[in-house]
Order: sequence, then C-alpha cells, then structure tokens
Amino acid sequence: MTGLANELLHILNEMSPFLLLGFLLAGLMHAFVPGTVYSRYLARPDFRSVLNATLFGIPLPLCSCGVIPTAMSLRREGASKGAATAFLIATPQTGVDSIVATWSLMGLPFALVRPLAALCTALFGGQIVNLFDKQDAAGTPTGQAQPDAARGSSPTLRERMADALQYAYIEMMEDIGKWLVIGLVAAALITVLVPDSFFHVFADNSLLSILLVLCIAIPMYVCATGSIPIAAALMLKGLTPGAGLVLLMAGPACNVASLLVVRKVLGFKTQCIYVGSIVLGAVVFGLGIDHLLPREWFVSSLASGGTMHMHGWFHWTCTAVLCILLVYTLLIHPHLKGGHTHAHEHAHGHSDETLSTTENAMKNERLFHIQGMNCSHCRLNAENALKSVPDVESAQVDLQSGEARVTGTASREALEKAIESCGFTLTD
Repeated sequence: MTGLANELLHILNEMSPFLLLGFLLAGLMHAFVPGTVYSRYLARPDFRSVLNATLFGIPLPLCSCGVIPTAMSLRREGASKGAATAFLIATPQTGVDSIVATWSLMGLPFALVRPLAALCTALFGGQIVNLFDKQDAAGTPTGQAQPDAARGSSPTLRERMADALQYAYIEMMEDIGKWLVIGLVAAALITVLVPDSFFHVFADNSLLSILLVLCIAIPMYVCATGSIPIAAALMLKGLTPGAGLVLLMAGPACNVASLLVVRKVLGFKTQCIYVGSIVLGAVVFGLGIDHLLPREWFVSSLASGGTMHMHGWFHWTCTAVLCILLVYTLLIHPHLKGGHTHAHEHAHGHSDETLSTTENAMKNERLFHIQGMNCSHCRLNAENALKSVPDVESAQVDLQSGEARVTGTASREALEKAIESCGFTLTD
C-alpha cells in the first residue's frame, strides 16, 4: 500500500504543474475565443471545412463525452457532416491541457506526435465522410445559435478572467477530474502490481502490442489527460512506444457510449468511418513510431519522467493546489450546488401552494428529464438546444439531477427533437 501511494504521488508530482497550466490555457480559450467562431467556417462539405473543424478541435479540452454534444450542436447549427466527424475525431484525442501534460510525463516527441496523429486521422475521416455521404453533407440548422452577444453587453477583462478561472478550475475539473484520478490510480496500480516481465512477450512484436492495446482502449472510457499516466505505465512495463500512442489516440476518442450516439445522430455509415479512421490512424502511427523513429526518443524521455522537471517548493505547491481543487470540485462543489438548489426550492415553497401553481401555469413551466449528460459541456449544449426552440422563453438544465425546466408554449415534439439533435434523450 505504501508503494502504491508513493508511486501515485510521484506521478502526480510530475504532472501537477503542467496540468494546472493546461487548465488555465483552456480557460483562457473558453473566455476569449467567441463560441460562434467554432461554427462559422464549418458549413461547406469540402476539405476546408474539415480542416477548420480539425484545427478548431485539436486545442479544445473536451473529453469524449463533452465533444459529442458540442459536435452535435455544430451539426445542428449548419456544420457539414464531414466537419462534425473531423471535430469528433480530433478533439477528444488532444487539448492544450493534455498536450502540456504529455510533454511533462512522456517527453516532447510524444507531445508533438500526438496532435499530428489527431490532425491526420481527423482530416482523413472527415474527408471520407464528405466523399461517401454527399446527399447529406451539409448540416441543416434547426435553431438559432447562441452567440456571445446573447449574454448581454460585452464582458470586461476582469469578467472574462473570472470566467476563465471558473471554467478552468471548476467546470473542467468537474468534467475530467474523476477520469484523471482514475487514470492516475490505474497507472500506479499497473506500476506496482504488474510484473516487469508481464509484457515481455509483446516487446519485439509491435503489431501484436498495438492490437492488444486497441482491444483494451476502444471500449474503455478515459479522457485525453487521464490516458497519459496509463500509457506511460504500460510502456514502462514493456509495451512499445507505438502501442502507447495507440492508447493515447483510441482511448479518449472511442468508447461504447460515444459510438452509440454517433450512430444515432450521424448514421451507421458515418459511425463506421469514424471508428475506422481512428483505428487505422492509430495503427499506422503506432507502427510508424516503432519502425521509423528511434525508440530512444520516446523511451529515454519516459524513463526520466519527461524532458522538463520542477522540484522543490513550487512542485509540491502545485501538487497541493491540484489536490485541493480535485477534492473541492469532485466532493464539495456538487453538494454545494445541490444545497443551493434545495434552498431555492424551499424558499419558493414558503409561498402559497395555490399561488405557486397558478404562477407556474401562467408561465407554462414544465419539467422534463434529460438522459445522456455527463459533464457541464453536455448540460450547456442541452440548455442551448432547448432555448433555440421557437416559443421557449427560458430553459434551465441541472446536470446532477438531469432535470430540465422549460418555460414557454413550445411543443414536446419540438423540444424532444432539439435534445435528440445533441445526442440526448428527453423524458417526462
């Protein structure tokens, strides 16, 4: 048990400064890059829209559950099917946070190859979708987009910075914190419990190593950042660098839940191209690393814990800050939000019940449940989808309970169609 704790602390110490930096960069992108930028240049069913979607997606810190509703929202606002597919492939594989964290733990070569592999696989998959699905290549907007201007007057610099910090260290931590912790614990368990000789049978067989990791990675759920310590631990136990890259690519980009949603919204043909592009790209780049590039580039950096090191008080301070943020966002903050909700409902409960019922009837407020949401990105996309429906005056979605409160006279069919366009299910 002591060995497991020491190994976990070692991995966390290596990654904490870069994770905090990556989260901050992601928050700055969220606060200072207008949301409409990501859907303005994706409508045409051509290579340029696929390239734009890929370049937009690579730096975004979205996990495979968060990227699904975001991509469906882009599709709903008019993005071509090829652009939506390219976005789905590229985005979960990378992100500014995971690229920086990859550099910290696995070295610069992996940090450079990872986004390059995401770029190539996304371009390939998106363009294949455009070529084989010309009948429905362009998206059809089903509602009004939610531009930044909808929030009111232009935010001040102070408000944007506050928004960036809130997004980086609260919302993002809530989204991927659980999966990051799972990845760290899994890596420590692999390092401590798996014998060094366990993977030696695969050491000289690059293709067998890659196929083994594909069988593990495709059904599992792991975020781009959480996959890093697992890949590093497997490589230290004998798997090839190419197999490590396969886990970094296929683990975040494929899982059973995302595959089902892609099939439901974009169709079976697009689902096959989506999976095939990721698998083919992972195999090609994995074999390329193992056979075309010097192994020392990847193994030496990994053995030394990356190419960059920070020791002393700063390193330990970053680890402490990261642990505090994880505890707050995963254990404390959800209960605080629940308490605020109950307090709000209790305050309204003091009013006369008949009056409350009358007011709700006058406001045409209805309560629904949304199934399939996993993170704040899911919640935001579901909420925007409901608000985009004509005759909806307001909509509020709670991630923890899955409840959606909709005010307005819009039909249930219209609301259900808007939610399904995001890959979710609306129930009473």
